[in-house]
Amino acid sequence: MEKLVYALWAPEGESRADFGVRLVAQLPAALKAAGARGIRLNVRDAAVDAAAGLVQHWQAPQQDAVAQFWLPSANAHFRGPVDALFTDLGGRFAAWLVAESTILPNRDHPPRRGERTWGWSQASFLSFRPDLPWDEAVAHWHGHHTKVAIETQRNFEYVQNIVVRALTPDAPDYDAFVEECFPAGAMTDPHVFFDAVGDEAKFAANLGRMMESCTAFLDMGRIDIIPTSQFDFACLG
Repeated sequence: MEKLVYALWAPEGESRADFGVRLVAQLPAALKAAGARGIRLNVRDAAVDAAAGLVQHWQAPQQDAVAQFWLPSANAHFRGPVDALFTDLGGRFAAWLVAESTILPNRDHPPRRGERTWGWSQASFLSFRPDLPWDEAVAHWHGHHTKVAIETQRNFEYVQNIVVRALTPDAPDYDAFVEECFPAGAMTDPHVFFDAVGDEAKFAANLGRMMESCTAFLDMGRIDIIPTSQFDFACLG
C-alpha cells in the first residue's frame, strides 16, 4: 500500500464552505469504491475560522482542503479512477506520494466515523531550506525537530509525511506534509498552543525553541500552513 496526499481547491463560483460540505458528504464513499483505504479529509470550514491568524501563505490561492488515503499502488495507470473523482469535483487538485510516520497517534480524542474530530488540525505543506542538502534537512527534522515539536506544543496527534515524489505535473514543490491536532483553544491562545497556560517563562522558552528549530531546516517563505477540521473515515476499510 502507498499513501497519497491530495491538495484541493474549490471550483470557481463555489465557496470554500460549500466545497467542504460536498467533500465530506460525497468523497469518502467514492474513494472507497475506487480502491482507497484509510481515508481522511481536512477541510477549512467555519469551525476553524478563529485560527485565521495562524495561516501561513506560499500558494495563491491557497488550498481549501486536503484528502489523505492509501492505495495498493500510486502508479498512474492504477490511480486513474481516483484522479477522475478529483477531476469531477470541478476544481484544481495536486497530489504527492508520501511516506507516513505517526509520531503521536490520537489516543485522547479518537475520531468517529462521519464526525468532526475534537479540536482542530493544523495541516502544513513544508519545503526544506534550499541551502541544506536534503539528507541534512531530514536528519534535523527527524533527529531534533520531532522532539522539540512534542515537548513544546499541546498537540495530541502528530503525523509526519515526507514527500517521495509529485504525482501531478503542477504540484507545488513541497518536501513534506505534516498534520497536528490541537485543542480548540489553541486557535486563538498561543499559550494553549505552546502548552504554557499561566507560565510566561515556559511560553517564551517553548516558542523560542520551536522557531529556532523550524528556521534551521525549513524555507519559511515556501510553506502553506492551514487550519482545518479533520474528518476521518478509516473505519470504511
